[in-house]
Amino acid sequence: MKPVHIALAVAVAAVWGANFVVIDVGLRDFPPLLFSAVRFLLAALPAVFFVGRPRVAWRWVITVGVTLGIMKFGMLFIGMHAGLPPGLASLVLQGQAVFTVLFAAVLLKERARQVQIVGMAIAAVGIVLAGLDSTVGTLAGFLLVVGAAACWGLSNIAMRKAGPPDTFRFMVWVSVVPPVPLALISVPFEGWEADLRALQHLNLSGVGAALYVAWGATLFGFAAWGYLLRTYDAPTVAPFSLLVPIFGLASAWIFQGERMTALTFCATALVVAGIAVGMLRRTNKPVPPKTDPAVVTAAAP
Repeated sequence: MKPVHIALAVAVAAVWGANFVVIDVGLRDFPPLLFSAVRFLLAALPAVFFVGRPRVAWRWVITVGVTLGIMKFGMLFIGMHAGLPPGLASLVLQGQAVFTVLFAAVLLKERARQVQIVGMAIAAVGIVLAGLDSTVGTLAGFLLVVGAAACWGLSNIAMRKAGPPDTFRFMVWVSVVPPVPLALISVPFEGWEADLRALQHLNLSGVGAALYVAWGATLFGFAAWGYLLRTYDAPTVAPFSLLVPIFGLASAWIFQGERMTALTFCATALVVAGIAVGMLRRTNKPVPPKTDPAVVTAAAP
C-alpha cells in the first residue's frame, strides 16, 4: 500500500476506536435507543438526497438496516449505557469476527479453513477473559455487547450477499432504515419524557457526539474504507481493523481514565491475535476476498 493509504487506513481505525469514547459521552445526554436513532438520522440526511440509488436489491438495504442499525447498534448502546466501559466494549465487539465465520458456515454453507477455526477459538477465549474482567454491574452490558457482535456478524453476511458496488452509498441508504423504528422503540422502553427532555436540553457535548458518530465514524469511515477496498484487495485492507480495539482501549484510558487490568491486556492480545490468525491466507490456493468470511472484519462501531 502507498504510505498515504496506510495513513488513511490507520486514521479510519483511530476514528472508529475513539468512537466508543464519543458514544459514552453521547449516552450522558441521550437515552441509548434515541441516541442511536439520532445517529442514523444525521448519517442519512441530507446525504441520501445526493448519493443516488443504492444499486442493490432493497431487501438487502432493509436487512442490513435491521441487523446492523437497529439490532447491533441498539444492543451496543444499551450495553454501554448499562455500564460496560467504552474500551472494553471496543474489544468485546470484535467478537463479530467469530460470529461472521460461524454464520458463514451455517447460512452460506462455507467450510471454515483450519486456520480460521484456530483463530476463532483464540479470539473466543479472549472474549471470555474480557467477560471475566467485567464487574457484576457490567455483566448485563457485556452480554448485550456480545449480542451486538452476533448481530454484526449477521449483517456482515447480509452485506456480502448484497455485494454493494459502493459501500458509502449503501451505508447512507442503510442509515435510512433505523431512525423511525429506534425512536418508536425508545418511547415505551425509555419513556417519551426522557426522550423529550434530552431533545429539549441539547448541549454541545451531546450534539458533538451525535455529529461525530454520524459524520465521522459512519460517513467518513465508510467512505474511506470503501475507497481502500476498491483500491486494494480485502485481505490487504482488513488487518487494519485490528487497530480499532487498540485505539478504543487507548482512547478510553487517555480520555476517561479507564482502568487497564492484566486480564484486559491478555484478552486484548488473544482477540487481536485470533482475528489476525483467521485472516491468514493459503499460499497454495488463495481464496477470493468475496468468499472468505475472515476478511469481513470492519464496520463503523
